[in-house]
Amino acid sequence: MVVIGGSASQKLAAEIATYLDDKLALIETKKFPDGERYIRINEKINSDEQVIVVQSTGYPQDENILELLFILDTLEDMNIKEIILISPYLGYSRQERRFKDTECISAKTISKLIESRNIKSLITVNLHEDSIRNFYEKPVYNLSAMPAIVKYLKTHQSNIIKNKPVILAPDKGALNFAKDIAIDLDTEYDYLEKVRLSPEKVETKTKNIDVTNKDVIIIDDIISTGGTIVNAIKILHKQKAKDITVICVHPVFVNDAILKIYAAGAKDIISTNTLKSDVSSISLAELIAEKIKLIIN
Repeated sequence: MVVIGGSASQKLAAEIATYLDDKLALIETKKFPDGERYIRINEKINSDEQVIVVQSTGYPQDENILELLFILDTLEDMNIKEIILISPYLGYSRQERRFKDTECISAKTISKLIESRNIKSLITVNLHEDSIRNFYEKPVYNLSAMPAIVKYLKTHQSNIIKNKPVILAPDKGALNFAKDIAIDLDTEYDYLEKVRLSPEKVETKTKNIDVTNKDVIIIDDIISTGGTIVNAIKILHKQKAKDITVICVHPVFVNDAILKIYAAGAKDIISTNTLKSDVSSISLAELIAEKIKLIIN
């Protein structure tokens, strides 16, 4: 088996190859002065070998998606028969349905592009909506990063864990993430809820738990601008929470989001490495490698 890492996921690809004890193939990529991309796979790969392609399609989404298609198309030209695609962060997944007439359903468009290539299956992590898998005819495995996050917390954040922190979702949509982590850590979980006090006044607070003098871990799937998290931190400080740690699966982090979250009072920010960032401390290589083993066996 051979592992190929696109520009967006080279370190993760190397880690996956290490876990699988397989060869990491080198690719050459460059951008011409006019912005067009060049791709060359610098390895001899036999047509009967299984190939794992690792490429997240976050910012710059268009470039990373096109590079991925270049890699897959080149492998087809090399007569590779079995390709497993690993795209831990699948770009354009936040519009899986039409909210207004004639809007493009971008997640469906991306599915068509990927399915036009000769892949056996797709592995991704914490899709924004699991229903996106329905756009694909080929198997799509939507892994949860929560076990890897729990393992990291137990191994590297034991000082926080021993204080039984409240695991908090910034809204009800992320409550399942908080629940999964809290159960494994044997601690409490909750989410922030907006409560209308009067026609003019809305209060946002924790739904069930008093966080006074308690450490809090905020968990979300994607942090982009950080506005929701900054608001959550401010609310928690008003409620006299102690140390606040922010964790996410996909560290999109645009417009100085990391700086804004720290400035709001977060003690630490931690994310997985589905995307490259300054806080991508949690590797998902083992999680993904174990899934690959199940698929090929």
